[in-house]
Amino acid sequence: MGGTRRAASGHRDSGRFRLGRRPLLAAGVALAIGWNGRARAAGVIRVGVSGPLTGPQAQYGRQWKRGFDLALDLINGPEGGIHGKKLAYEFEDSQNDPRQAVAIAQKFVSDPSIIAELGDFSSTTSMAASPIYQRGKLVQLGFTNSHPKFTDGGDYIWSPSLSQAEEQPQLADLAIGRLGFRRPAVLHLNTDWGTQAAALFVKAAKARGVAVAASEGYLPDERDFRSILTRVMQAKPDSLVLESYYSDGALIVRQAREAGITLPIAAVGSIYSPEFIKLGGKAANGVYTESEFFPDDPRPEVQAFVKAYEAKYHETPDAFAAFAYDAMILTAAVLRQYGTTRTDFQEGLGKISNVPSVIFGRLHFDPKTRRVAGAKVTDIEVVNGKFTLYDGKPAHS
Repeated sequence: MGGTRRAASGHRDSGRFRLGRRPLLAAGVALAIGWNGRARAAGVIRVGVSGPLTGPQAQYGRQWKRGFDLALDLINGPEGGIHGKKLAYEFEDSQNDPRQAVAIAQKFVSDPSIIAELGDFSSTTSMAASPIYQRGKLVQLGFTNSHPKFTDGGDYIWSPSLSQAEEQPQLADLAIGRLGFRRPAVLHLNTDWGTQAAALFVKAAKARGVAVAASEGYLPDERDFRSILTRVMQAKPDSLVLESYYSDGALIVRQAREAGITLPIAAVGSIYSPEFIKLGGKAANGVYTESEFFPDDPRPEVQAFVKAYEAKYHETPDAFAAFAYDAMILTAAVLRQYGTTRTDFQEGLGKISNVPSVIFGRLHFDPKTRRVAGAKVTDIEVVNGKFTLYDGKPAHS
């Protein structure tokens, strides 16, 4: 499979599949042999997941698995599964690589036991595979895919995620409206997602009467940002804005502080991960961001999720665990209400409403855009090595 690695999971009572091992099935669960000769557990409804379990973005995939597994504890336990059948997932490791995502898409589309696909992590990677899912009439539920054009791929491409067309104006409101940035420099991943996010931020800044001092892209595997920081500082910015993931964002803030750059820094919500603070160290303090999920949110559904997550994993969940949890809860709700074929799932997404959601409160889609309506974000600041609610005060260098 072009280097993909499979790790399937689900509720602890459902089937588990490992590459190179015989399937381990719960006692009393019969086997069914699919068209491709592989053993499948009868009475199990399966979805595919394409995402990073290894490589630079592996932390996101690990958080996904925790969110999925916690959701399946509820779905297959107290909720009784899907009309008596268990829900399970097959996780293929894409390494957040578009080429791997394409190979995984071909595999999932060709496997009739896969009812829907969740992922991939980045919009760039997901969009490389979207044409395959669309042609194969298998829903691609890109639950972390914020590129504004992601759902343009067709009527089988859906996203319960805030679009960058919405998120970047909200980031501009934080940076310009509340933090007081007046001449920010933007550093962004030189990917389709990163360049689009930067362009949307620049546009939003201009609409708020602020001109961006400089905008510099960097490659996804870049690790030395000193020359980029030197170039943007020549434009005399009063602040930095990062369109980054947690790993590259953490390196940028560390190297900026090591170079004596004391400017305030705001970043897109993709940095919101415990790993950002671990990798950034003391340099992460004072960085501002925003997120659709924050564990201190007092809403009952958020606190119930946080309590269950901490009991199971002995850690506080991040946004990406919450995104995955919500995606699996949504998947189960659609399968229960509208049927368990690929077509049922696709049609059901356009009809379902009022689904309980940690991120959105109650979730429903706009069937025209195939995105969730009504998303909001929370402003966050890193204080003393911890993500905390932003106190509303302007930033100072």
